Amino acid sequence: MHTRRIGDVQVSAIGLGAMPMSIEGRPDEARSLATLHAALDAGVTLIDTADAYHRDAGEAGHNETLIAKALASHALGGDVLVATKGGHLRPGDGSWTLDGSPRHLKAACEQSLSRLGVEAIGLYQFHRPDPRVPYAESVGALRELLDEGKIRMAGISNASPAQIRQANEILGGRLVSVQNQFSPAFRSSEPELRLCDELGIAFLPWSPFGGISRAGELGAVHASFARIAEAHGVSAHQVCLAWMLAKSSVVVPIPGASRPETIRDSAAAADLALTAEEIAELDAA
Repeated sequence: MHTRRIGDVQVSAIGLGAMPMSIEGRPDEARSLATLHAALDAGVTLIDTADAYHRDAGEAGHNETLIAKALASHALGGDVLVATKGGHLRPGDGSWTLDGSPRHLKAACEQSLSRLGVEAIGLYQFHRPDPRVPYAESVGALRELLDEGKIRMAGISNASPAQIRQANEILGGRLVSVQNQFSPAFRSSEPELRLCDELGIAFLPWSPFGGISRAGELGAVHASFARIAEAHGVSAHQVCLAWMLAKSSVVVPIPGASRPETIRDSAAAADLALTAEEIAELDAA
């Protein structure tokens, strides 16, 4: 598989968003482990998770624990960059809450370290701005975690261009990634993508197919993606990921998956070359 760079780490051009394996409608553990192992077999070396990826109260970190188990039981597990996040919480009733306080982020990082079974987290990301906490304080906690060696790289998620610049300044130029929503139906993160390209910061689109409930409708809703997919004999999802990769060398999509065949299909997008005309058509779709 082709590779991209996050900070000083070379990763697969397509990552894996592991959230669907832990929230509502999740598969049993055996299928989740098989999916994670299939990702490794396909050459995926970036797995994205968060302490908030769980379904029920009292099981925070379910996804992190699942990933740690999968990596420990596979020969290629040591080659993976695990990107986790803190600052977003799920009480267990399906809702989401925020806590961007430095105290919470530092405690959450410690818990993620324990669940992942590592001495330092490869990539730790501030999950979502908390309007009750000054952004500089939240990012300052990441800076301290970097300086303490608790995390090797720092990133932010759901950020605006101004927040990207502010975070990079606070981190002393050490911001390595921005994870924002981006898909054929949700393109409002184009300014953030362009800024990341300008600064050489990895841009990690989450929900690249439009979200769990809409991923299956990608080809039906976006005719250009379906037409080009048919021309290449691949899925519309592969075309979507290849289109994102063509936008910039800093883009590393992280499609979700809960079945082995899904991540194998997504991983193949790294080898799909689109023509300039096809890319222009998809941009205009």
